[in-house]
Amino acid sequence: MSIADQAPDYIRAISPYQPGKPISELAREMGLVEASIVKLASNENPLGISPLAKEAVARAVAELARYPDGNGFALKAALSERTGVAMNGIVLGNGSNDILELVARTFLTPGAEAVFSQHAFAVYPLATMAVGARPVTVPAKDFGHDLAAMAAAITDKTGVVFIANPNNPTGTFLPGPQIEAFLQAVPERVLVVLDEAYTEYLSEADRYDAISWLARFPNLLISRTFSKAYGLAGLRVGYGLGHPSVIDLLNRVRQPFNVNSLALAAATAALGDDEFLAKSAALNQRGMVQLTEAFKALSLEWIPSWGNFVTVKVGDGDAVCRKLLAQGVIVRPIGGYGMPQWLRVSIGLPEENARFIAALPQALA
Repeated sequence: MSIADQAPDYIRAISPYQPGKPISELAREMGLVEASIVKLASNENPLGISPLAKEAVARAVAELARYPDGNGFALKAALSERTGVAMNGIVLGNGSNDILELVARTFLTPGAEAVFSQHAFAVYPLATMAVGARPVTVPAKDFGHDLAAMAAAITDKTGVVFIANPNNPTGTFLPGPQIEAFLQAVPERVLVVLDEAYTEYLSEADRYDAISWLARFPNLLISRTFSKAYGLAGLRVGYGLGHPSVIDLLNRVRQPFNVNSLALAAATAALGDDEFLAKSAALNQRGMVQLTEAFKALSLEWIPSWGNFVTVKVGDGDAVCRKLLAQGVIVRPIGGYGMPQWLRVSIGLPEENARFIAALPQALA
């Protein structure tokens, strides 16, 4: 028996997460110049990093010989001021993925169950299976969450329910009142994780105040990230908002110094850069129109999206993706999400979107 054979069956059953292809990797594979490649695969902010965050990182470099603030006081204080949640109701993570994994390690045990939707974020089953719990996938409704079916799937073994809003990779959205009604129907012993990684891209008309629900639902945890609209994907920083008793438990299993010094400094500064955030949202709205108008002209079906990406039906997703890669355009095939005929396309700068639009007809041929 090899050492690998001694790992638990539930670990060996996990399919590793497949990230978007890096620009450097495609350049090596295809012999392309990196500067000629357009990456629209990982839902990154095409504007890059907030100017205020960039200045904060430059200042923080001088202190890299020191350990970061393991409690993240400055960032928690800024988040508390922005959200109205007390600092003991905030947990920091190495990206929001870290928050999801902390939840699984804290509230799931071998034999327990976690409920989530079909076509939802791949980390939900990964985090669930890594602790020996059983993933319960509820069939999607119009590519999004069927909350009634998810409520019906809750059993005595259910420890956690994951809800992504907007959802990745389909971009679907649940209005606030529907989520609030779901919370009222869920047993108090079940933790509901509301993953709002893309919430900053919502229009004012679609916004709802999930934070105000925390006082009524101590079994609610809101997960958010600085990787998308704030442009800090490379620094990996996210946070969770919840009842102090829940946050206390998450902090007990959280690794010391899980958020590095540069990330703490950048996120604290970025949180106050409302101008950059507004500019990012406006660019995203224009890019969404640019892409969907092109899909319409090509008679392609797409899923209306509330995120910074749009999912389009192209036939053989892997084949079309390969043809796009040969033209120096990186998008995301999502066969692993049970959608082999679809591609997820992140919204980039206008000229990046145009490159993809120009390459798409040849890739479809």
